[in-house]
Amino acid sequence: MNLRLHPGTGIFSSLLLLLLCLSGAVPSPAQQPAPVIRLTLHDTIQPISAGYLERGLAEAERRHAAAVLISLGTPGGLLDSTRVIVQAFEHSAVPVIVYISPSGSRAGSAGFFLLEAADVAAMAPGTNAGAAHPILEGKQADSILNQKIENDATAFLRSYVSRRGHNARAAEDAVRSSKSYSDEEALKLNLIDLTAPDDASLLRALDGRKIHRFDSTVQTLHLAGAPILLIEPSVRERLLGHLASPDLAVLVLTLGALLIYLEFNIPGTIVPGALGTLLVLVALFGLNLLPIHHTSVFLLLAGLTLFVLEAKFPSHGILALTGTLALIFGLATLVEGPIPQQRVHTSTAVAVGLGFGIITFGLAWIALRARRGKVLLGSQAMIGAEAIVRPSLPDASPSDSFQVEIRGELWSARLLSPSTPLPPAGSVVRVAQVDGLVLLVTPTAS
Repeated sequence: MNLRLHPGTGIFSSLLLLLLCLSGAVPSPAQQPAPVIRLTLHDTIQPISAGYLERGLAEAERRHAAAVLISLGTPGGLLDSTRVIVQAFEHSAVPVIVYISPSGSRAGSAGFFLLEAADVAAMAPGTNAGAAHPILEGKQADSILNQKIENDATAFLRSYVSRRGHNARAAEDAVRSSKSYSDEEALKLNLIDLTAPDDASLLRALDGRKIHRFDSTVQTLHLAGAPILLIEPSVRERLLGHLASPDLAVLVLTLGALLIYLEFNIPGTIVPGALGTLLVLVALFGLNLLPIHHTSVFLLLAGLTLFVLEAKFPSHGILALTGTLALIFGLATLVEGPIPQQRVHTSTAVAVGLGFGIITFGLAWIALRARRGKVLLGSQAMIGAEAIVRPSLPDASPSDSFQVEIRGELWSARLLSPSTPLPPAGSVVRVAQVDGLVLLVTPTAS
């Protein structure tokens, strides 16, 4: 390029023109490849895990990621939350790869629906998927209702399996016949796209592959050298995820109820009542994420009412025993989860119910003893107590009063029987009667 500097051209204009020309000859640095966002779901499928995946997909779109890689290992979960996640997969602007990993993991029940809904379905060696027959929240349904639920689930699965290019018949067998497939069987039956031992091998195998999105568009994956960015659950999601465990939720609920019960038995302590209220509210928030059997709630309220009645109207343990049985049965049937991991285990219900019942019965027994005990107020409370004789005048007679020390106080005392010799100083006497401000005492056996 030839540059002419005219006499009227300023030196600064000439230098600026020269820099602009040179900048066009400098090659631009190579662009960094788009990242792959990695999410991990190794838990039950419920509203908290669904929210975590939705947040991860939104973050991937914000970062213009090349793909979202979801490491999956789940026994299943709630069908409503599964529908939310599948819808998020279908509307994701970033391709979604669901990868059952590591070896030994499974995608059971609702997890199989997520596997088939992804743009790319992959499994690690030694994993399995399937057994997706729906269960009506842990209850036995009649044949017609069970058929309706089964047909609805299979229709939901068929609505996207064919669009993903997978075997709709084999996928439907996983629902209707509860079939489960190993990684080799799933690949052979065209239920997944490939198998890979680890994340790096999976991304290498997918680099340059064309995939059909849910909207029928074709997209080529560019994953070579893409950095993997892990997005972990937030503190809130981890906390709520733990509270979504039925066993932990009922433990927190029972502990809170016990602290409130303690506040009623020992009024004025404040701390147990405040802490118990907080725990009950936290437990109710966690249980709100799970399907609750409302009849069991009434059983829990009935059990707590019986415990309160036991404390106020002693029944020799009958009310406490009945309340314990109501509490155990109510806790055992409180959560109607479709899988065992989303129900309260019987051992937990029995342990919590018995523990609450024993502690409540103990508090009621202490309160009963306190009501039956003597009121240690006034001078009459000193009858039967022991006192120590203090030195008296040398010429005092048995009929004269002398001083005794009782409970840190000096009292005038006389012998109950005038014929009894005056006890020496330092000896122990017992209060028999109280005559105004004079104690009538008798010597104790040495």
